[in-house]
Amino acid sequence: MGTLLEAIHSPADLKRLNYAQMAELAEEIRAFLIQSLSKTGGHLGPNLGVVELTMAMHYVFNTPQDKFLFDVSHQVYTHKILTGRRERFETIRQPGGLNGFMLRTECEHDCYGAGHAGTALSAALGMAVARDLAGGNENVIAVAGDAAFTNGISFEALNNIAEQTKRLIIVLNDNEWSIDRNVGAIARYFHRIVTNEHYQHLHDSAKKIVQKIGGKTAVTVMRRAEEAAKGMLWPSMLFEEFGLEYYGPIDGHNLPQLVETFKFLKNADRPVLLHVLTQKGRGFQPAMDLQKKFHGLGPYDPETGNTRPTGLPTYSESFANTLVELANKDERIVAITAAMPNGTGLDLFRPHHPKRYFDVGIAEEHAVIFAAGMATRGFRPVCAIYSTFLQRAFDPIVHDVALQKLPVLFCMDRAGLSGDDGPTHHGLFDISYLRGIPNMVLMAPKDEDELADMMKTGLQLPGPSAIRYPRGAVVGVVRKPEPQLLPVGKAEVLADGSDVAILGLGAMTSMASELAARLEREGYSAAVINPRFVKPLDREMLEAYARRVAVFVTIEDHVKMGGFGSAVLEALDEMGIAIPVVRIGWPDHFIEHGKIDDLRAKYGLTVEDAHAQVLPLLARRQRPTLVAS
Repeated sequence: MGTLLEAIHSPADLKRLNYAQMAELAEEIRAFLIQSLSKTGGHLGPNLGVVELTMAMHYVFNTPQDKFLFDVSHQVYTHKILTGRRERFETIRQPGGLNGFMLRTECEHDCYGAGHAGTALSAALGMAVARDLAGGNENVIAVAGDAAFTNGISFEALNNIAEQTKRLIIVLNDNEWSIDRNVGAIARYFHRIVTNEHYQHLHDSAKKIVQKIGGKTAVTVMRRAEEAAKGMLWPSMLFEEFGLEYYGPIDGHNLPQLVETFKFLKNADRPVLLHVLTQKGRGFQPAMDLQKKFHGLGPYDPETGNTRPTGLPTYSESFANTLVELANKDERIVAITAAMPNGTGLDLFRPHHPKRYFDVGIAEEHAVIFAAGMATRGFRPVCAIYSTFLQRAFDPIVHDVALQKLPVLFCMDRAGLSGDDGPTHHGLFDISYLRGIPNMVLMAPKDEDELADMMKTGLQLPGPSAIRYPRGAVVGVVRKPEPQLLPVGKAEVLADGSDVAILGLGAMTSMASELAARLEREGYSAAVINPRFVKPLDREMLEAYARRVAVFVTIEDHVKMGGFGSAVLEALDEMGIAIPVVRIGWPDHFIEHGKIDDLRAKYGLTVEDAHAQVLPLLARRQRPTLVAS
């Protein structure tokens, strides 16, 4: 690590450097990021692309008085380094360490927590209006990637900005990528701007002016150049129609140009948008060559960028391969993703059925309604969306899909704890927000073979269905030659027993089997049940075991409140059955980032904790009371 970076403990230290020193510091930061993240993993590509941009912002503005908001905020590593967190940076995304996103409780320089796309403009406008009402004078700067402008929330904010405030700076960080390459009309629109030869010529001239004279005069010339170009090319620019002054596009790696532009824009008397061009992965060739891989990844070789072999395929890959097989035999099947083809595995589906693959950009609400529209015309849409991101489409699921009983299959990747990414990415709420919706069938597979069966089953149902499955590697079972239809609402008894019935939902069946084995060694007869269906529940199974056992145990990778265990309690109560139910799941608060096994141990999702809770109830061994309902 170079001496310049060692001397940076706050933004004040950065402000003492000249441009040559800042350029050197930028390279030191890149080297530091590449080395540090090779040990911990993280969002390498996005952060390598915004080093100079972040430095220029901290050079011109003064946090925490001035407010920086980063859309998604997975690109704030340089911000964290410059605001006194360099010495703790090796702890990023580690238990008890720095969060991988902005976190208000972590540092006073983090003014707004985020983890989902499309929120920065709305939150920044809220802060700007609050400032205006309070008579403040701080600057508010929102940095949003070009992918964030495919999100409806961004446009809802744009529709209000000019009406609500006179002072707000929006930085459009244009690198043509979200996780995969950006798609749709907005992406094409930005591409037209940055590739037009008239703009390129005008901005080359403007760059020379900034380098020679700097300041307001240079930016004014840039502004006039853009106005002239717009007169020749587009009489009405998109952002101008929203009432924003548009500046750019400029080189997001040219520190003097960035600094002089920000100095000018901080005195603007109307909302402005600065279009900045950056290179995702800049300074590390493997990250530039493999954009999707290096958006976010685990540990890697800092010289070659190679990662460790993963061994077993992931649930995402198993899902995608199964979908290819099913789509080969059914032309009605279409696949829909919201800017996550790589994360959901649908990039494996796309080459096989390109005309039946749809990436709608970061627009989960649109994805669901789009699917509903296709379903009305006889197609069988499969929406592959992370559990945490499907939350954003709750109303369309209710109003457009379930109310009309349309056959849309929701495949929710990363259901359960998502480990290093923390509370914005944990999929711990999907059972509670889906099981109360009429017409919905909700499933959770114990392994990849059962996932295939559930996909085939869901695609045959007359109404909506959803499957939740975890992040990471599959169990490794041998799959049947063909997926089979499952009887809807019927559980699978993996082992019979007469003292305790242990229901392990989805991937938690392995923990259920471990608990049963421990109880068996102590002389208790334990049934192990794979529920398969959260909704509808297998009430016949519940009633049958309620007549035999002393206690039920439910184990789920989900919050207890409103989750699977709650569904079991409700069903037993409705049947008039009074029997103890030990619920193992996550408590009623947001779970921090960390290693999954460590967090399970901390919050009581272990065999030991379940054993400690169930043993006293077994020791009392009372037969349940059956009450006529």
